[in-house]
Amino acid sequence: MDVPDIFDRTARRRRRDRATDRYAAHDFLRTAMLDGVADRLDTVTRSFTDILDLGSFDGAFLPPPGTRVARLDAGFGFAKQSEGVQGDEDRLPFADGAFDCVVSAGVLDQIGDLPGALSLARRVLRPDGLFLAAFVGAGSFPALRRAFQIAERDRPVARLHPQVDVRSAGDLLVRAGFALPVADIETLDIGYPDLGRLLQDLRGMAGTNILTDRHPLSPGALSRAAAAFADAAGPDGRTRERIDIIFLTGWAPDASQPQPAKRGSGKSSLAEALARRDPLD
Repeated sequence: MDVPDIFDRTARRRRRDRATDRYAAHDFLRTAMLDGVADRLDTVTRSFTDILDLGSFDGAFLPPPGTRVARLDAGFGFAKQSEGVQGDEDRLPFADGAFDCVVSAGVLDQIGDLPGALSLARRVLRPDGLFLAAFVGAGSFPALRRAFQIAERDRPVARLHPQVDVRSAGDLLVRAGFALPVADIETLDIGYPDLGRLLQDLRGMAGTNILTDRHPLSPGALSRAAAAFADAAGPDGRTRERIDIIFLTGWAPDASQPQPAKRGSGKSSLAEALARRDPLD
């Protein structure tokens, strides 16, 4: 059954192409994601030969020495800049088992069929292949969300994308068939002098609204949102904005991986253990 696409794929490609030339001035969020991905990759003792950079942007992800990397991005400009191919994360043009590692930073929150995209990422992995991803999670941009709510109180409109929380993200890894799933969060706290600077960053990182059901923001609503954003400023004149980055780690199943003990395989019961305890302990 086809999943209804809540995101406009054409708009997404256009936004990414529009951001290509100025992305380097607004890449702090993906840089933080890539730093987290690199930290997690450094803890893995095994080596890799073929890595897929899923959502490559400008190709800033640097694979370990001696590995081959293929890159894919939904935008033509980013795909060309990173010497990759243009394509969607939920419509991968790669053969099953083509890679032993898939890395994705900054794009999974813009995929309508996230379960399908995760399943495809697992399929292109070889047995015991590693999946590492990072994306914007639930609770992010609370100041921006609040400013729009105040500005359009009479006629509320969805301005921010639906966001996945860390528990649901972990469940999606399991649903996609990954073994040894881990989901965790790191938080960025950023001070903005005004709403315009935040919106400039979002445009520059291709992070603005691409919902299929989106509506133009009127000048009056924008002015009210800017005022509400400014009203939330602290003593330093800056409004604090929080971004929660969800990191996902999972492995393509393989017989060599640790397996959970079978239910009922224990040698002794809890009742027996309690009965043996000294009552004065």
